Amino acid sequence: MALVETMKPRERVLNALAGKPVDRTPVCNPTSVATVELMDLVDAPFPDACRDPEMNARLAATGYTELGFDSIMPVFSIIQESSALGCEMQWEEKDNWPTVRMYNPIWRGPEDVRIPEGFLDHPDNRCVLESLEILKREYGGEAAIIGKAMGPWTLGYHVFGVENFLLMSIDDPDKTRRCLDLMKEISVLFALAQVEAGADALTFPDHATGDLVSGEYYRKFLLEIHREMVERIPCPLILHICGNTLDRLDYIAQTGMACFHFDSKNDPQEAMDIAAGRVRLVGNVNNPETLYARGPEQVRAEVYRCMDAGVDMIAPECAIPLASKLENLLEIPRAVRDWCREHE
Repeated sequence: MALVETMKPRERVLNALAGKPVDRTPVCNPTSVATVELMDLVDAPFPDACRDPEMNARLAATGYTELGFDSIMPVFSIIQESSALGCEMQWEEKDNWPTVRMYNPIWRGPEDVRIPEGFLDHPDNRCVLESLEILKREYGGEAAIIGKAMGPWTLGYHVFGVENFLLMSIDDPDKTRRCLDLMKEISVLFALAQVEAGADALTFPDHATGDLVSGEYYRKFLLEIHREMVERIPCPLILHICGNTLDRLDYIAQTGMACFHFDSKNDPQEAMDIAAGRVRLVGNVNNPETLYARGPEQVRAEVYRCMDAGVDMIAPECAIPLASKLENLLEIPRAVRDWCREHE
């Protein structure tokens, strides 16, 4: 018996982000679901698809048109703002993401933090903004269009270098706070431009990851900034932090963020218990083991585990490996529908 769906994907995602009723659990992609196979399918390979708006939109749309996700997210990497700020880039080839060469930091302290003139007109930022306009025009009545603006902690890694930035947070917390307070304006500027370009919601990656910093660090440096972001950016925000984040999830639930995109290192039921309805959750199908190396059966098992826990939206845990199998990605919406049908 077919599952009766009464909502368009856009309404389904936005309702879930707002904690409103949905006809079924949305399948969402707060981060990239681009693969080499999809690049070949629509002739939009990396790195060009990260820099050309039309190619970018064409590749991003495959998450909706080919994979059957309820959302479209055209920001495949985490480097747009950093490129526009002047960081040295490594653009890589089709089978790898572009990266920031962090061994050559461009800033040393708060006195260096500045937004270059024409920041939003830099080609790598224009790519995102123009792609969002294209996607909104072509799919805005159907799918949820999700942008992405880096948080100040992530920007700190790029412009100061990871080791330098983390050492600064230990040696001079006040200096670190001054840097974050200045860099948050970069986040807001790019976020507002994306909302104007047509984004329905924004992923807000701020990589105070469980592998690098503690939950107490999150409270100390980012809790208030994230509350401020919610106040200043007029759309639902999906906070993204990798790693084991159960030790900071209670703080995240106090920010007012619409949703938290969480890693497979966190048990879905434990995460839902801590969130306790204060913040929605999206996740957390494992990337390197399940989506890349295993098969549809294992994907289905992870989807069902999330659905059993009541996770609000189902997604891969982060940007998927570019060699991920399409059959595994297609299994995510199929498993969600099957679970919903079984629990009608």
